[in-house]
Amino acid sequence: MSVRMIYPASLSIIQDEHEHLSSVIQGMRYFVRKIEGGANAPDLKVFRAMLYYIMEYPEKVHHPKEEQYLFAKIKERTHQLDNELDALTEQHEKGELLVHRLFHALLDYEFGGMPAFAHFRDLVEQYAQFYFAHMRAEEEKIIPIARQVLNDYDWKEIDVAFLQNRVHPGDASARYKYEELFSLIVNITPAPIGVADPL
Repeated sequence: MSVRMIYPASLSIIQDEHEHLSSVIQGMRYFVRKIEGGANAPDLKVFRAMLYYIMEYPEKVHHPKEEQYLFAKIKERTHQLDNELDALTEQHEKGELLVHRLFHALLDYEFGGMPAFAHFRDLVEQYAQFYFAHMRAEEEKIIPIARQVLNDYDWKEIDVAFLQNRVHPGDASARYKYEELFSLIVNITPAPIGVADPL
């Protein structure tokens, strides 16, 4: 079966979501490195907003759609990725655990000051490496095979699932709520990551 020539809407959405998550994670990474280098810390509201985004968005919007629609459809069409898809699903669960550890490390840093910073910094770096590897696996191993084995009917069903919260962008849908949160993060994060005044 040849690769579908028209790029499915769901894959564009997944790519957009990966880019947003990457931006937020890179933002956290950037700030902990600046603090480690002696720069002033940004307002902790920035860290809390970033952490809230990565705690909520992947678990409530992104990962469930991947597992219930994209991964499930691939497994219906081929078993060549079963191990990889099971591993990615396990990573979704591990990612949730890592984020909760990050949350507690942020609280320790907020109330304990610099003695608690090294642990927070290390967890930020650990999470960044973990999640970037996870996204690369999806983009480089899973999506190319999906484009080969899934048919137009499959993609239509997957597209509908990923698009359903974007049909009415003015409503209270989960996806729209997190798009607003991402915009907030950009606006309160100092340059060069966001558009607020530089540190």
